[in-house]
Amino acid sequence: MIAGTRICGAGHLTLLPAARSSPNHSLPTRFSRNIFLMPNRTRLMLSAKMDPLLIHLLENDDRFDVRNHPCETAEELVGNIRDAEILVSRYETRVSRRVIEAGADLRLVVQGTSGLDNIDHAAAAERGVAIVGLPGLNANAVAELVISHMISLTRTVGFYDGMVRRKEWSRSDCMSRRELRAHRIGIVGLGNVGGSVARLAGHFGAISSAYDPYITEAQARQRGARLVPTLGEILETSDILTLHIPLTDETRGMIGAAELDRLPERAFVINTSRGPVVDVNAILDRLCRSRLAGAALDVFDPEPPEEINWPAVPNLILTPHIAGCTREAKESVARKVFDVVSEWVARRRASNDQSSEIRNQ
Repeated sequence: MIAGTRICGAGHLTLLPAARSSPNHSLPTRFSRNIFLMPNRTRLMLSAKMDPLLIHLLENDDRFDVRNHPCETAEELVGNIRDAEILVSRYETRVSRRVIEAGADLRLVVQGTSGLDNIDHAAAAERGVAIVGLPGLNANAVAELVISHMISLTRTVGFYDGMVRRKEWSRSDCMSRRELRAHRIGIVGLGNVGGSVARLAGHFGAISSAYDPYITEAQARQRGARLVPTLGEILETSDILTLHIPLTDETRGMIGAAELDRLPERAFVINTSRGPVVDVNAILDRLCRSRLAGAALDVFDPEPPEEINWPAVPNLILTPHIAGCTREAKESVARKVFDVVSEWVARRRASNDQSSEIRNQ
């Protein structure tokens, strides 16, 4: 299996040579269209705006007939998936049962994320469609933003920024702020991203604890954290709580009012995982009552968020789901997606050749 891939449904993949590099992958796409034109090529659809490197690699490979058609609505995706054999999607693309059933020839869905909750897995399994996710490729990007949020919140950067903009100048209380190493960091979910957060936090001298029922104590130590047995313990012993969990039935609503109240007074909460795992209104309530000292939210439910009156406070950081969005992360995803679809085509052609030999015997 390709290192770093996550596969659900039919089949599995193995490693092929790395994607070919482009001398200038910032070039614009050669064309965009909503029909397939080239017979005897694998029909591949890009349903969202993709990195130019991926588009360049695919459109310059004679194995693929590429339909580059970013879709803004479900109706548009249903109308354009038609005879695509491979769908390359992003998290904001809802690959519903209706979409999968509209793709009569669909055999593979590839998405450059670890979270695959936007895809109807049951519908894909029923139709023999494999789903491939690519966890970990943006882990460092997410972890860097999480650490920056930790520092911005604990050093009250937003407060001082507002002060200077109001032409105020006071440093009288700056010595009450504490360094990252003075805070107990609690990580919920010690996978690729959570492990990267623990590693980076360790470089600042901070000690991290983690709650993750799916890893061992030895694995936690390797990732730079102390494993605790219960969610309650991580809540009660964390000055900074950061969430790095997929959205599942188990994690939906995991951090609500009761859980927030188990945190120490004036704790901080950071969520860069999935919006539905936390109760945003409960966070805002405790921010406004100074029960929490600060929060940083990069993910929401829905996205973009609706009907929320965000308080104008300096200890609340809001970003539009950009934690994993860096040039380095996107290029890594582009190359890995290209490897995955190349592997799939190679395996299918080998299978077809073998079947042809059997028929001719």
